[in-house]
Amino acid sequence: MTQWLKTGSVAALGLTLVMAGWPAAAQNAPQDLLPKPAPSATPTIAPAPVIAPAPSATPTIAVQVPLDEPVLSWKAADARSLLTVIEGIDAHGLIPADYEPAKLRAAIAAGDAAALDAQASKSFSWLIEDMRDGRTRMDSRIQWFAVDPDVDTSPTSAVMTRALLTQDFAGAIAALAPTHPDYAALKAKLAATPVADKAARELIRVNMDRWRWLGRDLGKFYLLTNVPEFQLRLTVDNEIIRSYRTIVGKPGKTATPQLAEIVEGVIFNPTWTVPQSIVKGEGLGARLLGNPRQAARENYRVTRAANGMITVVQQPGPGNALGLMKLDMPNEHAIFLHDTPSRGLFASAQRALSHGCVRTERATELAMTMAILGAGITPEEGVGIVTSGKYTRVAMTKSFPVYLTYFTLATDISGKMNQFKDLYGRDAPVLASFAAPRKPWDGKRKSTEAVIKLDNPL
Repeated sequence: MTQWLKTGSVAALGLTLVMAGWPAAAQNAPQDLLPKPAPSATPTIAPAPVIAPAPSATPTIAVQVPLDEPVLSWKAADARSLLTVIEGIDAHGLIPADYEPAKLRAAIAAGDAAALDAQASKSFSWLIEDMRDGRTRMDSRIQWFAVDPDVDTSPTSAVMTRALLTQDFAGAIAALAPTHPDYAALKAKLAATPVADKAARELIRVNMDRWRWLGRDLGKFYLLTNVPEFQLRLTVDNEIIRSYRTIVGKPGKTATPQLAEIVEGVIFNPTWTVPQSIVKGEGLGARLLGNPRQAARENYRVTRAANGMITVVQQPGPGNALGLMKLDMPNEHAIFLHDTPSRGLFASAQRALSHGCVRTERATELAMTMAILGAGITPEEGVGIVTSGKYTRVAMTKSFPVYLTYFTLATDISGKMNQFKDLYGRDAPVLASFAAPRKPWDGKRKSTEAVIKLDNPL
């Protein structure tokens, strides 16, 4: 354990280091960075649970929504304005031909009101869908389980109705674009890339589309890790406050999936319940039952239920597989961010080494920062919790979104546009989808692939 934890020195904790990286306004009033808790809310510090935790209280978002392509009344002048928007949509990395400009032009020329209404409504609906949700359909988004909420806040019919009332079709489309600075940076890079450089332009399109797969606005404060970059960002107002090197899942069945979750608590000095794939599948449970000294030496508590099932729980300590902290972000994949006792691995350039979870360097610093900002504990309380060596869950009174993303072209933590290795081969299906004709939107909002519980941090 580091010296500052042994001494319990708050000054040595490194919180001043954290705050040094914050904008001036944040340094002056860090409590204003997050929404204030309800008057009755107080930090909740819980002991080790005796039973499994309750399911997440995070609101459930439907994973599929019905088709919403209204047919509204169009004037020829409005249709011509829409045509102009379609013809310039390549600036957003989309393909003008997808939205049938030739058919729209013909409908305008024909002067048939019903035909114009049908074609203009269809072209605009498709354009709204792709700008809001992404052009790539879910069958080409490998292991993408981050649900985009934008269709709930900006349904197609509402966007179209508003655009027809204001006659601002370009503004309606621009309002659907992601607000993260990376999207604007990629848009500028696309504009500066010669048309002849098709490979470069397609890579830009793919990664612009990935931003559209997320919520348009990620929130005022959040954690975001770009898996191929091996970096985690603590972000306020889309500005990186602190960054942390990460270790992510090995390619194959242990690849880290893409998620958008909520941190509901910070767990200090965690226990690790060993998965049955190891307890039973690898015979660990039987070995430890037969060798109590080994169990004690490796800090495991082993029990056998009446039905014969063996449970193995590694107790808190510096050798725990989860290290000294874990961020509690309930999800069906059993994926979370946590510490590791093998901190030397953060020095490796290629860090796709885990069983799916995201290991984070300087994890205790991150956990303390999250607990101070998100639960209102004091630095002194945090030091006491960490040095106690006891399992303690600090419930968040102000929730932090956390995004596990996958960008192969993005601004790195230094602010420079950089290309990252496609660790899991997830570019190819997206590139293929852009090369093929546009598919109708099917309303799916996350991958239908089988969920693999990746709960083994080893």
